[in-house]
Amino acid sequence: MEYASIERELHIDATPEIVFDVVSDPVHVREWWPDEAEYPPVPGERGRIGFRNPDGSLQWVQFSVVEAERPRRFSFRWTYDEDESVRLGNSLLVVFELEPDATGTRLRMTETGFRERGWTETKVVEEYDSHVAGWDFFLGRLPAYAEGVGATR
Repeated sequence: MEYASIERELHIDATPEIVFDVVSDPVHVREWWPDEAEYPPVPGERGRIGFRNPDGSLQWVQFSVVEAERPRRFSFRWTYDEDESVRLGNSLLVVFELEPDATGTRLRMTETGFRERGWTETKVVEEYDSHVAGWDFFLGRLPAYAEGVGATR
């Protein structure tokens, strides 16, 4: 296996505008993905997202917005050290591409950068497998949440 990218595609019964808000706005993002999200959804801006540990503390992960092209594309880099500049080789890139699809939106998510991190093969496999499991869980929550947001607008 290559362990180079994770790709997922799903249909969401909500407009691309709503889905864009749900994958880019921290208020919405923390409803289906991390427990906390603090960042402006503006290209070049940095922030962080937090995942709750079993003891209740938050594990913060650095986050930098790369693109925010409403309602078509939102991308970010994450998992780099706070004191580093964000670049290929020290972070993972996640891209959400949205397009109208019959009754809603087709969302394509791609995460890349595992091989570029300079990790050992064991670490690449471990991180890749962890992210696959994470995205499968969290992306599974996204359609119902987005459809609920769409129903209230």
